[in-house]
Amino acid sequence: MQHYINTTDWSQAELQSMLDLANQFKQGETSQSLNGKSVALLFFNPSMRTRASFELGVAQMGGTAIVLEPGKNAWPIEFDLGTTMDGDTEEHIIEVAQVLSRYCDMIAVRAFPKFENWRDDRQDKVIKAFKKYATVPIINMETITHPCQELAHMMTIQKRIGRPQKKKYLLTWTYHPKPLNTAVANSSLLISTKFGMDVTLLCPNENYLLDKRYMDLAQHQAEESGGSFKVTHDINEGYDGAEIVYAKSWGAIPFFGNWEKEKPMRDQYKHFIVDQEKMNLTNNGLFSHCLPLRRNVKATDEVMDSDYCFAIDEAENRLHVQKAMMQTLVQKT
Repeated sequence: MQHYINTTDWSQAELQSMLDLANQFKQGETSQSLNGKSVALLFFNPSMRTRASFELGVAQMGGTAIVLEPGKNAWPIEFDLGTTMDGDTEEHIIEVAQVLSRYCDMIAVRAFPKFENWRDDRQDKVIKAFKKYATVPIINMETITHPCQELAHMMTIQKRIGRPQKKKYLLTWTYHPKPLNTAVANSSLLISTKFGMDVTLLCPNENYLLDKRYMDLAQHQAEESGGSFKVTHDINEGYDGAEIVYAKSWGAIPFFGNWEKEKPMRDQYKHFIVDQEKMNLTNNGLFSHCLPLRRNVKATDEVMDSDYCFAIDEAENRLHVQKAMMQTLVQKT
């Protein structure tokens, strides 16, 4: 049994096979590979594109999606072992994962970090617990990585520029009035280096570097795939010659759980917004963002409404890649 939790668990060839299948779906090919099957979608956090695309994808392949929101329309779940459950949680992950495995053929989980302690958050306890106790494939709908967004991103890149090998790719930090999950940024590095791109991470200072685990994985994958990986804090250097610009905001890891101290530092970097002046430094670069995006905070209206912005295409492709991924998992089960 194989799970879809991180793209690092899959080879480039396996991921490309999913992308090829996703393109077939986009071109109108249909599949009933989930006919008679059910998928539990557990949302510990809000969602728009992820929920819509998964529910539609399951339905279009003949399956049934069961949407659960623990703590809202489902009982709150305990994840710590050996705890005396005399607080707010009503049932333990051990029972939840086993019961859902009896009902459903796959379980998909969306669970963000709590932004209190990165040493704890980076353990990704929620989805790992589902993997440990469930007896069906587990899908990551975003935790501390976002592998579904990765596939949609790469599918759209390939559609726009063809073979991504050695293309110049910029992941740039942008301002946001609050600290956000590092998941999409981590995944941006993982998928771009997996496919051999020349990747640059642009962020304001060392406090905004991503977790060392993902920085090291990016370096390793770049070496393995024939690409490259570097870091800069200089905006002009980052944008210079870029062919793909991907924007995302994320919280400074050393300040997790200490927003009052990060905020004054963060507020100095509002000029990291993606605007036309910066895009003019690129090599006719394309721009995207995973969405949602705060206009004129992360990127200007001019950038978002331009012909070179493919954020809407990328969002659409979430539907196609997730169908391809679910069919792949079903066939491997």
